[in-house]
Amino acid sequence: MRAIGFREPQPIDSETSLIDLDLPVPVAAGRDLLVEVKAVSVNPVDTKVRRNARPAEGEVRVLGWDAAGIVKAVGPDVKAFKPGDAVFYAGAIDRPGSNAEFQLVDERIVGIKPASLSFAEAAALPLTAITAWEALFDRIKIADAVPGAAKALLIVGGAGGVGSIAIQLARQLTELTVIATASRPETQAWARELGAQHVIDHAKPLAAEVEALRIGAPGLVFVTTHTLDHLPEIIKLIAPQGRIAVIDDAPALDVMPLKGKSLSLHWEMMFARSLHQTADMQAQGDLLNDVSRLVDAGKIRTTLTETFGTINASNLKRAHALIETNRAKGKIVLEGF
Repeated sequence: MRAIGFREPQPIDSETSLIDLDLPVPVAAGRDLLVEVKAVSVNPVDTKVRRNARPAEGEVRVLGWDAAGIVKAVGPDVKAFKPGDAVFYAGAIDRPGSNAEFQLVDERIVGIKPASLSFAEAAALPLTAITAWEALFDRIKIADAVPGAAKALLIVGGAGGVGSIAIQLARQLTELTVIATASRPETQAWARELGAQHVIDHAKPLAAEVEALRIGAPGLVFVTTHTLDHLPEIIKLIAPQGRIAVIDDAPALDVMPLKGKSLSLHWEMMFARSLHQTADMQAQGDLLNDVSRLVDAGKIRTTLTETFGTINASNLKRAHALIETNRAKGKIVLEGF
């Protein structure tokens, strides 16, 4: 089968940073589905692994943690899927990724593809939807009010892949006022289009930006990027006993300033359930099915903004390069081989 991967960590402009490969088709066992991949999207995690993870000597690493496709075969212990089902999923960080014609994925982290979306449109959603859903509802529990706080959620990085779906989930599933941050006219317009009632500029001091809205101090903050830079301002603006979710790889955080307001900090790692085979691993498949129903009901929309052509090394390198600028809006998708 055709696949794309790498043999050693390199900058994206290196000729062999990503290469086209010919690999054997894997065989489904246990609770695995063998999926024929129709479309993939690219996330920051792809670029991080490509830059930092060294495959074992003589081996290649296939990236890709977003896919939509068709089930071609199932393992003997599979309960919920059958060949021919159209599915979407993010996969697992410790297994070969979706940048291949066929991929094995545990059925517990797979959802039924929204019927109203193309494969390309569906591939934009899984990783970011899981990340946003878990951060909002499992980690900082946005359905539970913070006493005395404004009924508002601040999303830092509202126009990125995760922020784009977090805005929609918060608007559709809660009564919270959604404040998103974006620094460019086109990303500010995108955040408003997705449902943010207020959009502020994260290039300016956030505490003053929130105060100027005159809605009170929010008790809930979701930081999707540059946590190290934004945390001091977040501590200023958030209400006492507030809850903060973060997802990026801050090298070190001084959490002692959180103590004065009894603030809590929650890490979200969407691969944790699959990596550790947690007892509630099925929750990811369930939430993807919820997302699928919300999409088909017209409540939320795909966050696809750019299509980079077929799935090959050249096009994936272009996608990685754009992701690494930190200026991507929504999601980048590739479709077909």
